[in-house]
Amino acid sequence: MVEYPKPPFPQPPIPYPGASHAMNPKPDHGEETYQGSGKLTGKVALITGGDSGIGRAVAIAYAREGADIALSYLDEHEDAKDTAAWVEKAGRRVVLLPGDVADHRHCASLVDKTVSDLGRLDIVVNNAAFQKLADSLDDIEIADWDRHYAVNVHAMFYILKAASPHLKAGASIINTASVNAKTPVEQQLAYSSTKAAITNMTANLARILGKRGIRANAVLPGPIWTPLIPSTMYTEQVETFGSQTPMGRPGQPAELAPAYVLLASDGASYMSGAMIAVTGGMVTI
Repeated sequence: MVEYPKPPFPQPPIPYPGASHAMNPKPDHGEETYQGSGKLTGKVALITGGDSGIGRAVAIAYAREGADIALSYLDEHEDAKDTAAWVEKAGRRVVLLPGDVADHRHCASLVDKTVSDLGRLDIVVNNAAFQKLADSLDDIEIADWDRHYAVNVHAMFYILKAASPHLKAGASIINTASVNAKTPVEQQLAYSSTKAAITNMTANLARILGKRGIRANAVLPGPIWTPLIPSTMYTEQVETFGSQTPMGRPGQPAELAPAYVLLASDGASYMSGAMIAVTGGMVTI
């Protein structure tokens, strides 16, 4: 078993949206640890927020399970190229798709490019997220509130609306929610509320798409060590990040990947509408 680092962390703030190479300690995305076994052979996955963090871990795992990857990201080109290199090292095809998922036209183009370049679409992982803290209601700017919903919620709808005609029976939709959907954080009113919206949408999608044999599920991460943390949270929060969990540490992106693999695979053929919590022991009921 890998021994992962526990706080305190000597991590200075980094500019939003963050970069993996600027993190200390370095996140584990499964680069040296994840072993595939062909669970996704022949499938094509579109992953948003795929350049780093959870998205990178999922891309690496999916590639090692046999899937080709369409990698959506904002503008973190260095991280995206690193992730693409790991996908190619696994012998799979990868398409890099930079741009802002807040734009419905870009979301439609993500689906079009995935299908045109990789031939099909079997798995959609809605993972891109925006987060900005605010100490009070008065501190939440209207533009920031709108940005939370544009990236975290509206983009999910835009992508799935565009993807729907291409998804066949057996396809899988996996949405990244958060433990915040169940236990909202005071300084994250906007972010937490978007994650609650995602869980509700996921449950509804499972009902709507079940008739077509398409599954929709969500993963609810607890505190995970990704570039989003030092680029959006206060220094004192970053230093002790994850210490509130029973395990006394944040999770690593690599520890999320198996949940996404399960939900994407045929082994989860009767799992739809599920909310899988990966929280280091934090209760989400």
